[in-house]
Amino acid sequence: MEDMVKYNKQHKEFRVIITQVFPDLVQLKKEEDKESFNELVLKILPEINKYIVGRLNSAIKNGHFSKNKYKADDFIDQLFIEIYDHIDGFENQKDFYLWLFKKTNQLLEDTIVEEEFDELFFKNIDTYTKPEWDEMEENYTVDAGGDFLLIEELDDMSYNHNDYTLNHVFIENKENKIVKKLDKEISKERIHTQIAMVLQQLPLAMSSVFELFTNYKFTAKEIAEIRNSSITQVEKLLEDARKALQLSFFNRYAINK
Repeated sequence: MEDMVKYNKQHKEFRVIITQVFPDLVQLKKEEDKESFNELVLKILPEINKYIVGRLNSAIKNGHFSKNKYKADDFIDQLFIEIYDHIDGFENQKDFYLWLFKKTNQLLEDTIVEEEFDELFFKNIDTYTKPEWDEMEENYTVDAGGDFLLIEELDDMSYNHNDYTLNHVFIENKENKIVKKLDKEISKERIHTQIAMVLQQLPLAMSSVFELFTNYKFTAKEIAEIRNSSITQVEKLLEDARKALQLSFFNRYAINK
């Protein structure tokens, strides 16, 4: 519960920052004060940067391109231009907030070629043995600040997976017993690592939807707008992501469904 309060506070603060800077950005654009405009944009970029680095890391994991071929700054630089060009076209800060993630997603997908989901991963989850899960976990670590890092494939220390919890995976009332059992038997750090580890294996579309819904508190309707897809497609991606995560816990920790 404490973790959930922390997530909600963090992302509410981000929305508050957007609310505060939006009218000033519009005014600075009118005044053609690009230097002050860019300084103000810097205040809203840390959360966006985390999102970008997460998507790039997933792309590397899925073999879309090699490590270090792209950096978050490649997309951030373009965002500066896009924000300046479009800031005076929004009626309110909510439209701007939604567009910010939509444009970021578009820039990423213009670079990253998304592939159809390979159901082989779902099948493999049911066949992984505990030693195999443990071996996978050896490639991951949690640094002193609590940030999740993929040792071999990520150098950017700004990446933060926001400490995923069981409440992100098991959301039905009937699953409360499973959550209590896992909470009792597994440490918070291992739960977080398991979720983050599985998300790294999922297709970019699926992990992206899960992150936008879980970490950034967007609704399915808002995510559909960000991704230029239907609400039904978003809900299916979210459902499949949770299914994969649940299966991983059922398999690794011998939890009865």
